[in-house]
Amino acid sequence: MAKGFGGMGNLGGMNMNNLMKQAQKMQKQMLEAQEALAEKTLEITSGGGAIKVTITGKKELKEIKINPEVVDPDDVEMLEDLVLSAVNEAVRQADEMYANEMAKYTGGMGGLF
Repeated sequence: MAKGFGGMGNLGGMNMNNLMKQAQKMQKQMLEAQEALAEKTLEITSGGGAIKVTITGKKELKEIKINPEVVDPDDVEMLEDLVLSAVNEAVRQADEMYANEMAKYTGGMGGLF
């Protein structure tokens, strides 16, 4: 009855143990890459440098710097928009950095890992 699987233990000459070892190696490499990404930081600016946001590869905001010249008590809304824009761009770039790094290991099969 075990023959009903058509020799699944040997997939086109690749033995299942080798396949498992390669999968474990890839998983280890991905975890190491994720740890390295957590240490990387990105600096994003908005408003011509008026706002600077620093974010890690884990999307943890580390710092927000605001140029005092853009602090106008009569136009807080503009300042809020600049901060929001910088933070959103920082998160987008952190996501992109993560996806690019993981693609090296998944070969475009990101949904599987």
